Parts: sequence; C-alpha cells; structure tokens
Amino acid sequence: MGALGLFRGLMLRLALKMLYGDVAKFLMLVGGLTFCALLMTQQSGVFCGLMRWTTATIRNVDVPIWVCDAKVEQVNEVVPLRDIEVARVRSVEGVEWAVPLYWGIIQARLRDGSFQQVQITGLDASTLVGRPPRMTAGNVEDLRLPNAVIVDQIAVKKFKSKGYDLKVGDTFEMNDKEARVVGLCIAEPSFMGQPYVYTTYERALEYAPPQRKQLSFVLVKPKSDVPATEVVARIRKIPGVAAFTSDEFSDRTMAWYFKYTGIPTSFGFVVLLGAVVGIAIAGQTFYLFVHENIRNLAALKAMGASNTLVAEMVLLQAFTVGITGYGLGVGVASMLGRVFMKFGEPPFYLPWQVLAFAGSVIVFICLLAACIGLLKVFRAEPAVVFR
Repeated sequence: MGALGLFRGLMLRLALKMLYGDVAKFLMLVGGLTFCALLMTQQSGVFCGLMRWTTATIRNVDVPIWVCDAKVEQVNEVVPLRDIEVARVRSVEGVEWAVPLYWGIIQARLRDGSFQQVQITGLDASTLVGRPPRMTAGNVEDLRLPNAVIVDQIAVKKFKSKGYDLKVGDTFEMNDKEARVVGLCIAEPSFMGQPYVYTTYERALEYAPPQRKQLSFVLVKPKSDVPATEVVARIRKIPGVAAFTSDEFSDRTMAWYFKYTGIPTSFGFVVLLGAVVGIAIAGQTFYLFVHENIRNLAALKAMGASNTLVAEMVLLQAFTVGITGYGLGVGVASMLGRVFMKFGEPPFYLPWQVLAFAGSVIVFICLLAACIGLLKVFRAEPAVVFR
C-alpha cells in the first residue's frame, strides 16, 4: 500500500507539472473560468442588491408588523387607508402598540427654483417609530420642532448635484410649505432612487397633496408573549386590510418584482451567458490540452497506470484551474462590489448563496471539461506511444 500510495502521489504531481508546463493553455483555462466566475458573481451581486433596494423601506422603518390596504401587493405601492384603521388595529388582542405612517413621493423645491422628487416618510410624533436608522448630524427628537425634517445621504448627494449644499439649518419647500433641515441620516437607498425625507405624520399630511384618505400604513408591534404571526392572523380578520410580518412583506415585494418586471430575466440571461462562455472556453481548451498530452498519458497507461488513476490526474488538473479561476473571479467581483458600495450605485449585495451558486457552476464546468478530456484518454491505447 505504501508503494502504491507513493506511485499515486508521484502521478498526481506529474499531472500538475503537465498542467503548469503548458503556460498558454493554463492561462487560457484560468482566464476563461475567471471571466465566467466574475460575470456570474458580479451580475448576481448587482441583482441581489437591486432586490434589496425594493425592500429598503421595510428595513429602514424596521417594525415587526405592517398593516396596509387589502389590495396592496408590495411595499412601494400605497393604497391609502382611513385614519380609523389605526384605532381598529390597536383594539386587536395581542397588539402592544400601533402607530400611523405616511409614505409618499412629492416634489421638493430648492431656492433656485429647481425641483427634486423625494420620498416623504411621516412618523408618529409621540413615538417616532420608524425613525432614521442612523443619524450623522442633528437629533431625531428635533423632528417635533416646527417645519422640521431629516434628510438622508441621497438627498445631500442629489441636492449637491443641483448646486445646493444641504446641511443642518437649511430650508427648502414642499407643496409651498417650508421644510427646515434639523438632521442628516444614513438610510438604505430605495428602488425608486428618490431621497428619504423624514418628518412627523401630521406635518407629512400638510406637505402631501390633499386627498380623502391619507394613511399609508399602520405599524404594529405585538406583545412579547404573543407570536407576530398570530397577531397578523387576527388583524387580517379586519375587513379591507392586510397584515404581514416584515419578512413576509419583503418576500411579497420581491416576488412582485420577479413576476411583473423583466429584471430577473435580464440578469438571468447575462449569468447564463457567463456559464455558456465558461463551458465553451474551458471545455474546448481542456480537450486540446488533453489531446496534446495523449501520448504522455498513454505512456503512463503502458507503465501500469490504471484508467482510475489517469482519471484522477485529469480531474486534478481540471479542478486546479477551476479553483484558481473561481478564486480570481470572485475576488475581482468583490473588489468591484466594494467600489460600487463606495459610490452607492449600482447596487451590490453578495450573500453566501451567490458564492455557492457560482462555485457550483464552476464545479459543473470542470466536471464537464474533465469528462470531455477523459473520453479521449480512455479510448487511447497504451501502444499509441510507440506509433
């Protein structure tokens, strides 16, 4: 067993020497798989980031339960409720508190007369539930001051592009009413791309265009001893409203974008193209590599190497280039993602599922390329070395 193990180890080392010895084909194989892994990882990361943008409002507000009109299909779609729904939700058994939330898109007018669309978020004045997740200047409690608003980093960026350097104490107008900036915050960018502007619920109704019903959502927290799903089931018994946990609302929103937009198809096509390119380059190049080394492999078979050992050598070569290409591709995609995140767009989010998906495709490509090469090896007779 010791001699056989030593012989097997020498053969596997020889396989790597054969692989590294053909520098041109080795670089071509690694380059093809690197491009494949890069394209799949980068595009999947942008797609996941875009899907996170669609549910940014849910994470920015961060409450356990959302109550909305029964016809609402996703969080970026608002069908106004009657104000009385807040009291009806509060009366449900198991509800610790329920507060109103206004959410809408209106125009902000700057000093020079230019306009910028913003997403105004009106919070309950007594609790400020749904407050900005992270303040960078000012105090969130100052929202209770007259005409007070808090704006996010996107607002600062967009206003600056219009020549208006927004800071605490500055003013602009919404619906011909003054809005005074009392704080700056960091919030997750939304799918629509407009900046977030936070104020109190009552003031948001003053800024918003008047209409009969103006309540966008009811935010709910269940009592500590009652499961959120149970409270949701009870709220759903109220006619005309729907209730979801934050996770359910996120899943529902992303499912809506999957169903009614072409985003998954567009990104899926690019990812599929990356896989096809990887298969074509790796398969063809590896076949040529094995073909050029067929005499060497046949000589090993003539020396007593079994088909199993030769298969191990070919698989080692295939997975060596696969792991190298995967590592380089994912590394470059991650570096690009850090650049995207620094500048804020395009969106980029890289969960472990994307890495596992890209790795699985690379493994499949390596297996396919190895099988193509092994067909040539298994058919080769040891006597070919003497021809």
